[in-house]
Amino acid sequence: MHLIAAVQMNSGADKARNVETAIRWIRDAARMGARLVGLPENFAWMGPEKERAQAAESLEGPTLSRMAELARELKVTLLAGSIPETGAPGGRYYNTSVLFGPQGERLAVYRKIHLFDVEVGDGAKYRESEAIAPGSEVVTADTELGRLGLSICYDLRFPELYRRLAEGGATIFAVPAAFTLMTGKDHWEVLLRARAIENQVWVFAPAQWGRHAENRQTWGHAMVVDPWGLVIARASDGEGIALGQVDPELQARIRRNLPCLQHRRL
Repeated sequence: MHLIAAVQMNSGADKARNVETAIRWIRDAARMGARLVGLPENFAWMGPEKERAQAAESLEGPTLSRMAELARELKVTLLAGSIPETGAPGGRYYNTSVLFGPQGERLAVYRKIHLFDVEVGDGAKYRESEAIAPGSEVVTADTELGRLGLSICYDLRFPELYRRLAEGGATIFAVPAAFTLMTGKDHWEVLLRARAIENQVWVFAPAQWGRHAENRQTWGHAMVVDPWGLVIARASDGEGIALGQVDPELQARIRRNLPCLQHRRL
């Protein structure tokens, strides 16, 4: 068995402060015994749109380099939830999640496929595709806890992505997010539990919480869900950690006793 930690943050426009806050929570999670630690979407920056260009970095930039160093120092597998990555076509950026191994090695890079272009009723219009280019690759990576399937936030609404991840051998889904308050209060837990139940996997969901720049407000409730669909750890309001235990035997037993993945007809 291994402990996993889903970090909940309240990131803003001050990038240096966000990164230092992230480092503090990663260290706390490692002290608690977590072997896999995850940060939320946009952990290093959730500032005004006009500042995105200054906040964006390459995969070799200082923020991800610091995360790699920390993973190596603490000997943990570390999910850098997402950053705005430079180099996308048309002058846009990618919303990119990077997974580091306990030697600081880069295990996987996932660029968010589904972009948040919606109106959710909170008075704001979200047009992620104006600044962000979509990724195209379904990404999994082997870790000491099992094979991890990567996704980001709005991806959660597209079950076909998670079935592809499960078909690729993923036993844990990572869903770093900044779910809006309006959608999160009604849909966040339901969707996380559904993805776990459908695919009989662990779901590991770091989250943003509270008020951010430009009056954006996120739901929080970072959590860990087991393959039966039960929430085994949940962060309360405010910054914090949802710490849960991954038991491969439980997953194997559920899949053996209820072999729905083998019963698919379509």
